[in-house]
Amino acid sequence: MHEISDAPEVKRAHRSELDPLSFLVRSEFIYPDKVAVVHDSRRYTYREFGQRVRRLASALQAAGLERGDRVAFIAPNIPALLEAHFGVPAAGGVLVAINYRLNSEDAHFILEHSGARFVFVDHEFEELAEGCDARQIRIDDSGEPDDPYEQFLSEGSAEQTPRTLENEDEAIAINYTSGTTGRPKGAVYHHRGAYLNALGEVIETGLTPESVYLWTLPMFHCNGWCFTWAVTAVGGRHICLRKVDPERIWELIDEEGVTHYNGAPTVQASLLDHERAHRLEREVITTVSGSPPTAELFARLTEAGIRPIHVYGATELYGPYMICERQEGWDELPVDEQAQLLGRQGVHYLVAEQARVVADGGEDVEADGNVLGEVLMRGNTVMTGYFDDPEQTAETFADGWYHSGDLAVRHPDGYIELRDRKKDIIVSGGENIATIEVEQAIAEHPAVADVAVVSTPDEKWGERPKAFVELSEGDGVGEDDIMAFAKERLPGFMRPSAVEITTLPRTSTGKIQKQQLREKEWEGQERRIG
Repeated sequence: MHEISDAPEVKRAHRSELDPLSFLVRSEFIYPDKVAVVHDSRRYTYREFGQRVRRLASALQAAGLERGDRVAFIAPNIPALLEAHFGVPAAGGVLVAINYRLNSEDAHFILEHSGARFVFVDHEFEELAEGCDARQIRIDDSGEPDDPYEQFLSEGSAEQTPRTLENEDEAIAINYTSGTTGRPKGAVYHHRGAYLNALGEVIETGLTPESVYLWTLPMFHCNGWCFTWAVTAVGGRHICLRKVDPERIWELIDEEGVTHYNGAPTVQASLLDHERAHRLEREVITTVSGSPPTAELFARLTEAGIRPIHVYGATELYGPYMICERQEGWDELPVDEQAQLLGRQGVHYLVAEQARVVADGGEDVEADGNVLGEVLMRGNTVMTGYFDDPEQTAETFADGWYHSGDLAVRHPDGYIELRDRKKDIIVSGGENIATIEVEQAIAEHPAVADVAVVSTPDEKWGERPKAFVELSEGDGVGEDDIMAFAKERLPGFMRPSAVEITTLPRTSTGKIQKQQLREKEWEGQERRIG
């Protein structure tokens, strides 16, 4: 028998690199005349979608983009950002989609840290990119020939050009998340992970060629949890949406036949509370993350004909990594019991590896629903690391596992349920907030001697920051003054919901005992997270 090494000229027939760009190639081939993207009065077919992506890719290359260069986008859920998820990597670049809710300082940090050579910025958010070194291209979001973004596309070619991904481990995107040190960290995604997590979304949420997906979840957030690629993979329809407007959302659900959307509990509640809310004649599937759906929210969604799927993940995990898979018989249970079961984070996606819950000594906790441990993950849908931050990467990947910083129990049925956080991070309405960044902003007030920020329960957002402030002796500054000061220095989602002037509890060595403050805020709550 001949050894494989005896035939070095034989090309491999058993492998091709996993690349989510292949999803658009396939859907354009199968459904060229099918509507792929809807945005207000604009409707692009899959043929047009593919052509626009190719124009973006070739225009970037003609403008000097080299393999591995970063291309930033600061934009809401509009066609340009959706096209970037294919066009930037098709040009050999790495997409950096930036949260437009950030302040200019954080946006500039990301642009500088990522080394972005180009930044495409929507007309509403141009101030976030002012003064940066990258070449700027304005997006008017009009679709008209005089739109600078459309002019840039016109410089590219719509012709299909051969592209071979050399290694599926190559970066496709960098997604920045709040760090415990206050500065954003860039989670690097590779093509393989994006491909597999997109297929995971297809499987777990039941996407089909008939699916109509409404973009209520920001595309800048984990690349829209990879739904940018997932909906395209099945040849579904993307409905773009500049902002979360409950009235417009109900219009689109009815007029466009929406079948899927995603959102934090606060988005779900805003829809149900709107005067246009009504029971749907067909089932609409929604994934809920950021905080578990309450029994009341679960019941209201169900009564409206909306089927909630609870998922859990992180920026470092391409979005959702775990899902609370329904079991036979759950649908027959009372709504409160269903909600309690479905409020758990559950089990790993089909494309992921089983998560662990480990005690401080590194051993797996007993599956009794009582013993707390940290949730650890690893596998194909874990980032490759933090961009240009080897120390933080090594710490987060200790012992070959991603350390989430979330504390959970494992129930006898194997399902995981979060109870607390090890990291000093607050997740409010799906947005990560580093408490140290809020503390640093408040500490700039001349009357503040010291400050500690912890999470506090919030009915709408799940949890919000609350600031406990110790003032300089004899100062007459009040809580409203501190709130106003924070409002000037922090983006809306990071501002504390309350300020309490107090004497901070400390250890014998002078360290602030933030746990005492958190226990006070969450007294009587089963979990210490919202």
